[in-house]
Amino acid sequence: MTTDDTVAAGTTAAPPSSPWRSPRFRLFFTARSASLLADGMLMVSVTTSVLGAGFGATGVGYALAAWMAPIVVLILFGGVLADRFTPQVMMVGADAVRVVTMLVMAALFAGGGVRLWQIMALMGVSGAATAMFQPGLASIVPQVAEDIQRANALLRISESMATLIGPGLAGFLVAYWDLAGSFVVIAAAYAVSAGGLLPLRRLASGDGGAVDETDDPMWRRLATGWHEFRSRTWLWGVISLWAVYGLFVFGPSLPLGAALLTEQHGATGYGWIASADGLGTIVGGLLGMRVRPRRPLVAGVCAMFFFALNPLAPALGWNFTLTAVTGVVAGCGFAFWGVMWATSVQSHIPLAVLSRVSAYDIAGSIMVIPLGRALAGPAAESFGADRVLLFSSAVSFVLLAAMLCVPAIRGLARLDRPKRDAAPDPGPPRTRKPVREPAREPERMAGEEASATAET
Repeated sequence: MTTDDTVAAGTTAAPPSSPWRSPRFRLFFTARSASLLADGMLMVSVTTSVLGAGFGATGVGYALAAWMAPIVVLILFGGVLADRFTPQVMMVGADAVRVVTMLVMAALFAGGGVRLWQIMALMGVSGAATAMFQPGLASIVPQVAEDIQRANALLRISESMATLIGPGLAGFLVAYWDLAGSFVVIAAAYAVSAGGLLPLRRLASGDGGAVDETDDPMWRRLATGWHEFRSRTWLWGVISLWAVYGLFVFGPSLPLGAALLTEQHGATGYGWIASADGLGTIVGGLLGMRVRPRRPLVAGVCAMFFFALNPLAPALGWNFTLTAVTGVVAGCGFAFWGVMWATSVQSHIPLAVLSRVSAYDIAGSIMVIPLGRALAGPAAESFGADRVLLFSSAVSFVLLAAMLCVPAIRGLARLDRPKRDAAPDPGPPRTRKPVREPAREPERMAGEEASATAET
């Protein structure tokens, strides 16, 4: 038996206040925006630097793989450590490591004579730090904002803006300033992220969070997170289908879609189409701020149906205008789904295990995408890129329809005020230290007791 996921019928409450009214959310938003900007710049700077050093496309692949592999391997442990030491502490530490890593990278390129293994080693350290950083993001949002849906929508807009600005900024710095200087700017952005998170490092002790202070070994903590994950059909149902989606849709869509769109509309045309997709994600984030469906996952899945147009447009060779419009619509659907999904997870999972559950979410979502991209080229050579993308579009429709056929996904109700002090299921009886309950302000305790009475 796990923490209750249902919403009490007839419970009424005042609408939550805007996230912008919370100084803590403003700090978190600034930190997250800076981190996203650095992430957006990093891939372009690394790719350009590796190519400039003469290591070719193979070297680029090795460098990016060196960054991605630690994330896949360590992300679950990052979730455990975030629940144990608080997400804020882990994220500030991860940012500090990334600052040092980027400064060392800048020094290597400024000095000349850099070797590929050095780049790979530094990218591996950066990837390991990212694995410690990512799981805690979901746990912070419910602690810094009452309206977590609007908070997620604002963060989604920030992510879209960073995706648009980051690569362009990195390219500008490399072209008109200095390659090593681009890594200095990335390090500065990570430093801003750490500076925004630092005042929040003790947030859990004063806002209804819980710190896992048990003596359980790492494997037991992982098992607790897995138990919380698999005990919710809506959660593992979405991630299971999402993994297949990543293999057959996300994997081939980017490399094959980029190749076909560049062939059909030129490099400039592809750039504008990619920008249209980014504009769509901003629109989707704005919709996520305003639209509050009673069944958020149903609304999100319905919006994701538009994403199936993303691989369909290049496969059918649509004209530039129609393809650009398709990009806006697809990006909008993807962003709206992201807001609905993040809000559902953060609302229904207790804070004590949210980082661990989020780690399983991330791992299941991203692990197979690199495999899908690796297989895209051989599949295109065997069947043709257009046919592979047509298949991706069809699979997208089938998988999304399958999500709507799962009763637990279809029936998950909106939950605006999550139970922040809910305890996870301890699993089989064993000797353990009690989880420390943080101190709460009198007015917050009174509000939560009233809410508990209404639910009873």
